[in-house]
Amino acid sequence: MPNTLEVCRVDLFTNRQELLEKYPPVIAERIIRIRTLYNEISANPTAQDRKLIKRHCKQYDIGKSAAYSDLSIVKQLMPALSQNSRDFHRWRYNEMILEVYNRARDNSDFVTMERASANYAKYNSLGEADDRIFPYDLVFVQPFTATEDPSVLGIRPIPNLQKKIDSLIAKYKKETIDIEDIDCEEVDLEEKDLFDDAEDSGEENLF
Repeated sequence: MPNTLEVCRVDLFTNRQELLEKYPPVIAERIIRIRTLYNEISANPTAQDRKLIKRHCKQYDIGKSAAYSDLSIVKQLMPALSQNSRDFHRWRYNEMILEVYNRARDNSDFVTMERASANYAKYNSLGEADDRIFPYDLVFVQPFTATEDPSVLGIRPIPNLQKKIDSLIAKYKKETIDIEDIDCEEVDLEEKDLFDDAEDSGEENLF
């Protein structure tokens, strides 16, 4: 048995004859029921679930369980899965604004048409720059892997690189002047020569 939700995603608006040719009658009839409920909610987005279910049961002579199952499919076909979600109410608001616009157009009420168009554009941020509504949550950090292979940057690798490095180290070691370690030497301050004369003359040695 095919999955009803997946079938509706593809064939919700396919005509009855084609549905009966593609699917078992029980599936085809259910798709038609769901389509009717979908169109009713689209035409009247403020309708309460309780009233929708009551009409749906009476129209197709089905139980409440089957009717609520159909309603669940309809809500999953809409922008949000839950009636209480922000996306669902955003969708409902757009539907109501479009309904106001269509009725105003039928009555040649251009003032209301202009107002509904302005509200629709403002609510959907149609005047904002694209970068302000960019879906940053869909941008992921690119994973990077450390590598010693320069070819990932378009640089041709040097053959036998380590061998050449060892050769250069050996070469420069030979050319480098050896460093000679020396011991420390005490500094000769020539104190005898500087202070012997002072002692002989009887002057006080301040040091």
